[in-house]
Amino acid sequence: MSETRGAGTDVVDILTADHQDMIKLLGQIEGAAAADQRRELADTVIAEVMRHAVAEEMFVYPAVEKHVPNGAQEVEHDKQEHEEIVQLMKQIEDLDASGSAFMERVRELESQLRHHAHDEESEQFPQLRAHIPAEDLVELGEKVEKAKEAAPTRPHPNAPHSELFHKSVGPGVGMVDRLRDKLEGRQTG
Repeated sequence: MSETRGAGTDVVDILTADHQDMIKLLGQIEGAAAADQRRELADTVIAEVMRHAVAEEMFVYPAVEKHVPNGAQEVEHDKQEHEEIVQLMKQIEDLDASGSAFMERVRELESQLRHHAHDEESEQFPQLRAHIPAEDLVELGEKVEKAKEAAPTRPHPNAPHSELFHKSVGPGVGMVDRLRDKLEGRQTG
């Protein structure tokens, strides 16, 4: 999931593949028979969504604001959706994976992610390709992949959704998250 997708891959292809991977993982939760397997899959998808969202906020959203018509409004809308998704993931993280509330929240997360991915893939991504040279999209993809390596793996509902926060404080938060993941045996992809 968070591994590099190959040199020369542009940011649109990377983010689209991320969307597909996250939706697939959520579908696997539905089919998992055991609560511990549902928890492990949920932890993995939460980590992937966090990495993806942080990388978008660090590099993709500034490009959208700069190059896409009505980009600032698009980004504001996307940040609001990210906030809703982070809140929902925090709820999932705090729920017992054997309870019905857990699966209700997982289905809600899948619905929100599908909506968010559809908006980006049908509206913003074509605009990025129309307004940014291909080589710049590849460079942006490289930055996104690198950002995902250092990004937090857990939801932090009170953290700002800003490029400055993610570039200055985010790597430290990500390091702490990965340490906690390792100590707790949490699977994060």
